[in-house]
Amino acid sequence: MKSILKAILTTGLMLYCSISIFAADISIKITKKYLNLPISQRQDRGIMTFEIAGKQERSFKIRLATGEPEYWVFSDVSAYKGKTIKISYDGDATGLSKIYQDDKIAGQDSLYHEKNRPQFHFTTRRGWVNDPNGLIYYEGEYHLFYQHNPYEREWENMSWGHAVSKDLVHWEELAVALHPDKLGTMFSGSAVIDYDNTAGFNKGKIPAMVAFYTADNADREIQCVAYSLDKGRTWTKYEKNPVIDSKEKWNSRDTRDPKVFWYKPGKHWVMALNERDGHSIYTSKNLKEWNFESHVTGFWECPDLFELPVDGDKNKTKWVMYGASGTYMIGSFDGKAFTPETGKLLYTTGSIYAAQTYSNIPESDGRRIQIGWGRVAQPGMAFNNMMLLPTELKLHSTKNGIRLYNLPVSETEQLFERTNQWAGLKSDDANQKLKEFNSADKIRIKTTFKLSHATSAGFNLFGQRIIDYDMNNNTINGVFYSPADMTSMELTADIYVDRTSIEVFIDGGAYSYSMERKPVDDNKEGFHFWGNNIDVKNLEVYSAKSIWK
Repeated sequence: MKSILKAILTTGLMLYCSISIFAADISIKITKKYLNLPISQRQDRGIMTFEIAGKQERSFKIRLATGEPEYWVFSDVSAYKGKTIKISYDGDATGLSKIYQDDKIAGQDSLYHEKNRPQFHFTTRRGWVNDPNGLIYYEGEYHLFYQHNPYEREWENMSWGHAVSKDLVHWEELAVALHPDKLGTMFSGSAVIDYDNTAGFNKGKIPAMVAFYTADNADREIQCVAYSLDKGRTWTKYEKNPVIDSKEKWNSRDTRDPKVFWYKPGKHWVMALNERDGHSIYTSKNLKEWNFESHVTGFWECPDLFELPVDGDKNKTKWVMYGASGTYMIGSFDGKAFTPETGKLLYTTGSIYAAQTYSNIPESDGRRIQIGWGRVAQPGMAFNNMMLLPTELKLHSTKNGIRLYNLPVSETEQLFERTNQWAGLKSDDANQKLKEFNSADKIRIKTTFKLSHATSAGFNLFGQRIIDYDMNNNTINGVFYSPADMTSMELTADIYVDRTSIEVFIDGGAYSYSMERKPVDDNKEGFHFWGNNIDVKNLEVYSAKSIWK
């Protein structure tokens, strides 16, 4: 009898395990805002599908945890309340039983207070972030769309995440705007407001917010359109997508990242599109039908093209074209072709990549505002990477010609309060005064230092070189830098230190760079000026506020 019972129990256990591991779906009637999904980086990726009433709503790759989750991600399902979602998974399905719905995301109580959460830079609640997309201002809101994997801290499932801000500083993250579809995953792009209803998407007096994005699939990259009539909260993809398919023309699948803007003199739309070896210009009257016009070689990914006054003179303007790496050219633009007037230049380096500028900024404001992706890891967190500080771009005349400058937008000043200021210090004195700030997890430091007995000098944080200025070779951290006054022995720096990142703006924005903030090791020196007998002419320390509630 015992042997029979043992056999039954063993068979039952085996059956339970088979169902647990190989069962492919569960069904959940949605009554809450979120589905919380358990993740383990140790698991292989499988494909998860959401189905409603027999129709596939979403499909994505995910590392569903079978044991104790390393972290949780979520999916906003508030649009499906009252409906039943069938969740299928083609990987090890043991973790399906761990999925649960709630009106809070898992970990909500510690959100924005995590150990490595940047405190004055935008980061997503969960998942991976890269290129900023669709930067646009509309009716009091700055929109930040971005490349996003909502289901893991690594790259995959490219979607458009979405956040809004009234001041470019404090951000509210909204639901994912664009999900992958049958045409591909959602790569980078831009957005405009179609006030004149050129595309026919408007509803009465409500102008459409129109997004242009690259759909990436195994065969090609194509350019597509979506539109929103509720300030970017929900989106409808154009039924006749794609609007541009140029793979055959260029014999390349690398055709991506459309940047669209209205060209007022020609009364037409312009698209700058990266294709194979540079940026192409397309034009359109209706945002749907596009004509190829010209091509500029020498750029890679994420084009931008815009006009700026020189030295603030609106009667003297130049056009700027750049790519993802931050190199740029100055030239002229006639609505169909960009004509370079300089060679390749750079104004920023480091962790920044794929920066984009805002469209639809009111003329009364007139600024050209940029946000760049910060390639900075957030160790041990359920999110990865960040956005760098929003900066204002300007053109200034210099000894070498017209050059691009950038500094954090004025709105960031509300985050920083000066707590100390000194002048006329030697480096040892300055280091002594900075000791009390060595434990700060966020801080801003402004300084001007002068070399008198040294050919190189700089500024460290626990041994990490924030500034390494080699006057002899004219380099800062190994990158060539030529000061406005070549006989000057001084360097001015505005330094923003967050929990995981450092941004530095040199000489009023003539050059900037960013980097990952290294964890503290055995080095005890903290903030530390170095160099033979250098003078710290000015030193200011600012406390920093968090942007998160």
